[in-house]
Amino acid sequence: MQQTVAAQRRYFESGATRPLTFRLEMLTRLELGLARWEEELLAALKADLNKDPYEGYMCELALTLGEVRMARKHLRAWARPARRSTPLAHFPSKSTVYREPYGVALIMAPWNYPLFLTLAPLVSAIAAGCCAVVKPSAYAPASSRALAGLLGRLYPPEYITVIEGGRGENAALLEQRFDYIFFTGSPAVGRAVMAAAAEHLTPVTLELGGKSPVIVAADADVELAAARIVWGKCVNAGQTCVAPDHVWVPEGMREKLVEAMGRQIRRFYGPDPLAGEDLPRIVNRKHFDRLCRLLESGRTAHGGQTDRERLRIAPTVLVDVTEEDAVMGEEIFGPILPVLTYSDLDALVGRLQGKPRPLALYLFTRSRAVERQVLGRLCFGGGCVNDTVVHLATPRMPFGGVGNSGMGRCHGKAGFDTFTHEKSILKKGRLDLPVRYPPYGAKRISTLKKLM
Repeated sequence: MQQTVAAQRRYFESGATRPLTFRLEMLTRLELGLARWEEELLAALKADLNKDPYEGYMCELALTLGEVRMARKHLRAWARPARRSTPLAHFPSKSTVYREPYGVALIMAPWNYPLFLTLAPLVSAIAAGCCAVVKPSAYAPASSRALAGLLGRLYPPEYITVIEGGRGENAALLEQRFDYIFFTGSPAVGRAVMAAAAEHLTPVTLELGGKSPVIVAADADVELAAARIVWGKCVNAGQTCVAPDHVWVPEGMREKLVEAMGRQIRRFYGPDPLAGEDLPRIVNRKHFDRLCRLLESGRTAHGGQTDRERLRIAPTVLVDVTEEDAVMGEEIFGPILPVLTYSDLDALVGRLQGKPRPLALYLFTRSRAVERQVLGRLCFGGGCVNDTVVHLATPRMPFGGVGNSGMGRCHGKAGFDTFTHEKSILKKGRLDLPVRYPPYGAKRISTLKKLM
């Protein structure tokens, strides 16, 4: 590990990664590589998570290509030095902010979207001019091998390299001194990453998770809400950091919404979801068993079937759930959706204010007043009004958490900024005003106030 980081640091310090022409060429190389080895990458997703190639392309490769193309299109503008105005006290001078890469970055990726959540921050690191050590998750071994093969064919190891392995390799990497660490995963591991980074005062971005709620207002379009909630919950079998974790619905609307969700589940996955191939599987036995225990909460309104051999769980809607039940005590990260009720929206918002800040929140309403009430009072990473999940599918908006759900931003310009240090330079002319020099006794503060 030490030799790998040292080799990358030498390469970075040579200046090879700084020219924009180099960065653009490396981005183009990645775009071409994704197209050339598309089938291999989609096969890896199928092997790890039983992702249908359509879902794999839609939720991983297409989003990665969007990041690459956005960076290529706007890189010159993002990297351009920016002039700033200068106070009169500094006359004559000019102020400029230069954008330079941090250096050698560590990108630690999760297993749930093993391609996109590895390559999206890598695109930003390349655009910024960094070198990068990439650490995929051992829980998605086929994808890890595919990423090592892809990036190994495209880039020399002193520029971009992949380190495969599990916890031992993670721990060894975190002992090294990096210039930036980008981690995506659970809050518990995020705390350990941040503690390790503190040893070297390394800046970090933490993309974590949390219990992302859905609020269905009394005026919501129930059928539309049901379709979009079920889709957002079941894509990747619910193993999505911004998946709807649970739903809050007015007491009198619960049955209507639950019935509509059942119709949408049958529409998407048929009368027996476990018999089809559109439903991805749970990543491993440990997580499967954890989810099966959560199924014991409340009462099952739809779904509940499991296949232990194939690690699959049918989309499940739970009712009669309380906030003390096990399913409400942790991020679900699976195709299980508790539906809870509320009687007063203002009171619900007040209760949610006291909970850890989630990575996402989703609101279904036709009322601008309700939208202002919820969005204005609740703090969360990002979200949607009248949809779920798709806010992260655009490189034109920053994405990230707040508080327990993370820190820092990624995607598009925000991702470029993450891996970029802004260096402020004031260049002074030869004229030297005497107002700043001692002795101060005869100088008037009123004159100084006008200049500052």
